[in-house]
Amino acid sequence: MSMQDTASSGVALWRLVADGIERGIANGRFAAGDKLPGEMEIAETYRVNRHTVRRALAALAERGLVRAERGSGTYVEAQKLAYPLRSRTRFSEIVGADGREPHGKMIEASDDVATRELARELGLKTGAPLVRIEAIRLADRTPICVSTTWLSAELFPGAGTVFAATRSMTKMLEHYGIRDYRRGATRITAGIVDATDAARLDLPLGRPILVVDATDHHLDGKPLVTKHSRFAAERVEFLVEP
Repeated sequence: MSMQDTASSGVALWRLVADGIERGIANGRFAAGDKLPGEMEIAETYRVNRHTVRRALAALAERGLVRAERGSGTYVEAQKLAYPLRSRTRFSEIVGADGREPHGKMIEASDDVATRELARELGLKTGAPLVRIEAIRLADRTPICVSTTWLSAELFPGAGTVFAATRSMTKMLEHYGIRDYRRGATRITAGIVDATDAARLDLPLGRPILVVDATDHHLDGKPLVTKHSRFAAERVEFLVEP
C-alpha cells in the first residue's frame, strides 16, 4: 500500500513516518546512539514534506526514542541506564559497566554558606563556608543527570578547581586523601524539569525527572559531600540494592 493510499484511509502521514522510524530502531537498522538521516532525506524516503517529518520526530522524542541535538541532528536514544543505588555508588563505574563511556562536565563552582539543612547534613555549623559545584554527567553523548554538590570549604579548599580538572567526584576526593566513601540514606522524589535543567539535560519543558538527595560519608562516618541530583526519568531506572 502506498503512502498516499494509507493516508487516505485516515492514518496521519506523520504517524506513518514515526512508525517506520520506530521499526528501524526495533530491528536494529538504527542502533542506540546512531544519527538518523536528515529531515530532507527522510522526507524523500517517505514522500512527505519536512513539516510532516518534524512532527514525526517530535512524537518519537516525546516517547523518549530519539533526541534532537541543536545544530547536530537527531539521535537514537539508548536504552534506559540501569542505575543501582547502593552504599557504594559511583557514576563512572555504573556507566562503564553498561558499556558506555562516562563523562562529567562542571557547569560552575561558587562559594556558598551552609543553611540549617545543609549544616545538618554535613555536620557543620549554620553559616559555615561551603563550595557549591554544579555539574552534568553523561553516558556517551547522552546527558543523564545534573547535580548540585556542597562540601566544606575549610576541609576541601579549591574543590571547584580540582573537580574542573578531574571531572569526577571520586577523583576529586582522592585528591584530598579520601580513597573510599559510602552513601548514606538516599531520598528519591519525582519532579518536572525546569527551564534551566531542561536545557542542560536536552529535555523538553515539562518532562519528568527523578530527584535524588543523598550524603556521602567517610568510612568513619564523617559527612563529606551532600548532593541534590536531577535525573532524566526517561533515561534511567533505579535499582535499589543492599
